[in-house]
Amino acid sequence: MLNSGLQMQHPPVTKYRPFPRIDLPDRQWPNRSITHAPTWCSVDLRDGNQALAQPMSVEEKLEYFDMLVGIGFKEIEIGFPSASQIEFDFCRRLIEEERIPADVSIQILCQCREDLILRSLEALRGAKNIIFHLYNSTSPKQREYVFAASREQITAIATHAVSFLKEKMQPLLADGSHIRLEYSPESFTSTELDFALEICEAVTDVWQPSEDNKIILNLPATVEYATPNIHADQIEWMSRHLTRRHLTTLSLHTHNDRGTGTAATELGLLAGADRVEGTLFGVGERTGNLDITTVALNLYTHGIHPNLDLSRLNDIREVYERCTRMEVHPRHPYAGDLAFTALQRLPPGRHQEILGKTNSR
Repeated sequence: MLNSGLQMQHPPVTKYRPFPRIDLPDRQWPNRSITHAPTWCSVDLRDGNQALAQPMSVEEKLEYFDMLVGIGFKEIEIGFPSASQIEFDFCRRLIEEERIPADVSIQILCQCREDLILRSLEALRGAKNIIFHLYNSTSPKQREYVFAASREQITAIATHAVSFLKEKMQPLLADGSHIRLEYSPESFTSTELDFALEICEAVTDVWQPSEDNKIILNLPATVEYATPNIHADQIEWMSRHLTRRHLTTLSLHTHNDRGTGTAATELGLLAGADRVEGTLFGVGERTGNLDITTVALNLYTHGIHPNLDLSRLNDIREVYERCTRMEVHPRHPYAGDLAFTALQRLPPGRHQEILGKTNSR
């Protein structure tokens, strides 16, 4: 992506090239309409939190978690418990203090490493509904420069982790936990589609999903490289080629590097995705995660209930701003102070009065 400290080239631009198109001449998504809300997964407490200059304290995370439950999220990624003690402690407090409603699944993120899997399972002891989210890097440049590994070796990292998890999670299952697997081929959008399919199929082979315990295959736009139509083509291509699509929940995780995270998600839903990961107001690394608030209210304004209660949006914003120390932009869709204000139509003098109140919040 562009760096603001770099000088732009004079034409012709030789440093960057257009993202290649996907060979999908019979694509179906342009003729579809969104007819129902997806499954939502909030990643505010993991992806959003790790992007903050000052991450939330345990107490702030507890307040934020309660707010997410009140909004109606049924899947909440609570963190990376193997990464730090505060992440581990937060997970334990949620479980030990019985803060997780019976119909809510907590999700944790974990790299495909044995030691981190064991630490994560330790943190999850006693939880009833768990989504164990495993990931590893799959793009050509990461394979070459980070891992110096072949496709086969990268696939082996993922399949070994899933096999190891299946073995080591048995005590939790015996204690009554219900565990679902989510797998992400990290940097999916810059991974060759045939390899993304290959590694997802290999992981599914090991996990052996069923009708009542589907696998979640999350296809992240870890960095947003292309226009939303290309993203939709990638999602539709995967959806059509998965051999156990009926046993798969296809999940989106978009970022906003090109400013089109919302559009990419909406077109991804048209392309067949079932589930969306994102954050309130788009907090996240670089230019942010998908803003679930915007997509949910976009659905609502088309007559589709998002199954999230955003009626107290100002209260939600207050908790968000206080806990994250981030601010919602005055022109932010729906939630911004000036989202429904056209200043040029106001009487003289009212412009500065309104702007002054906004700036003093």
